[in-house]
Amino acid sequence: MFSKKLKTQIISMAAVTFMCLGGAQAKDFYKMSTISVPTPFALNTTFAKIVQKYNKGIEIQVNATGAAPRHALDAANGKTDLFFGAPSLMFLMSKGKAMFAKVKNAPELAKNIRAIFNYRIGTYNFAVYESSGIKALAGIKGKRVFLGPPTGVQKVVAAQFVAAVTGYKMNKDYTAVKLGFSAAWQAFQDKQLDMYVNASNHPAAGFSQLTLTNKLRFLGAGDTDWNSPAMKKTMRIPGRTRAQFGADIYGSNQANTKPTETVAAWVGLYTRKGIPEDVIYKMTKTFWEHIDEMHSVAKWAKDAINKDNIFKSANHKLHPGALKYYKEIGLKIPAKVM
Repeated sequence: MFSKKLKTQIISMAAVTFMCLGGAQAKDFYKMSTISVPTPFALNTTFAKIVQKYNKGIEIQVNATGAAPRHALDAANGKTDLFFGAPSLMFLMSKGKAMFAKVKNAPELAKNIRAIFNYRIGTYNFAVYESSGIKALAGIKGKRVFLGPPTGVQKVVAAQFVAAVTGYKMNKDYTAVKLGFSAAWQAFQDKQLDMYVNASNHPAAGFSQLTLTNKLRFLGAGDTDWNSPAMKKTMRIPGRTRAQFGADIYGSNQANTKPTETVAAWVGLYTRKGIPEDVIYKMTKTFWEHIDEMHSVAKWAKDAINKDNIFKSANHKLHPGALKYYKEIGLKIPAKVM
């Protein structure tokens, strides 16, 4: 039998141990949804890593499956906390257009979302094998192409760009395959697709690897295409700017002889309205105070993700926590996002 004194000591020690274990395990969990495209995947996973590294009480679980519109709806309904989004996505959601046309309360749901910052996802890259004989977008007539996931924003942008340059209609003049990013990239590598489209900053790891053994050509617009009514309508959607990238980024196996004219896309990190102000403030502050760790991830990162780009193409209200940090550091904040 234990003495009364010993019993008291054991109970006290057990209580302290429980408290210590409880303190060690007391973390706030947040869900983050992203897509598997190189730039947002790298940014979102690195954001989570940086936040967790300097805030031991926060854990972010990253999910890299599904499409951005689904993630936005999940966030608006409280099913995820942080997600990859875009000005174009928020525009379409707030208007109930495109992939949100069948979501009756999409405009109301859009009010449950708040922005944290924007960055450049890269240029839209319309890639073909040089061996295909396709020299311009007009050459995809009758071909099988990947424009983006079935319900993704990329598919909308890419199809509109193709239409503005060629006049072609999706699934009438060419076939848009219904695949996700990973499956489409594998199919393109296996030469089961005639054209593959993604949005990425250069040099992109996938294209760098592929051009080690294959000759690729990137298709785009001509100077006159930018002045067409169709292109002007396409470029009115928030988050799109005219851009070009060089003909020598991928070395001798890049078939282009002059820069490719295409669309640059601006996207962002978003959250849901209900996350406490102090939590998003802490996440935002931590990320930007350690932005050098983000910039060390890839060659393109410093140019794509920086404080000059935070409000680029911004069209949705900031979360109060993010707003608080940007005010603290003296950034000029557009009135429409406050």
